[in-house]
Amino acid sequence: MGHMNLNFTAVFRRFPEGYAAFVEELPGANTQGTTLEEARANLQEAVTMVLEANRQLAKEEICGAAPSRNYRVHRAKNLQGPGSSTPLNWHV
Repeated sequence: MGHMNLNFTAVFRRFPEGYAAFVEELPGANTQGTTLEEARANLQEAVTMVLEANRQLAKEEICGAAPSRNYRVHRAKNLQGPGSSTPLNWHV
């Protein structure tokens, strides 16, 4: 199977203890770091892990190895405060 490029929006929030980070389009891809650089590196790792887990779940569902699951996704509301959104690109 060929590779495809995915574009995600990474959001970084500054707190007194450091940074929190998450990807808007990928539930479960969130992390933190003492510095912005650490948060960015941790987020790249989190995205990779979530994509790998989702890929494995999809394979199990297709092969009938796992029972069907129902997922409910809740969208965060009223995200306020200082922070920035940064586009991130992954090659998977």
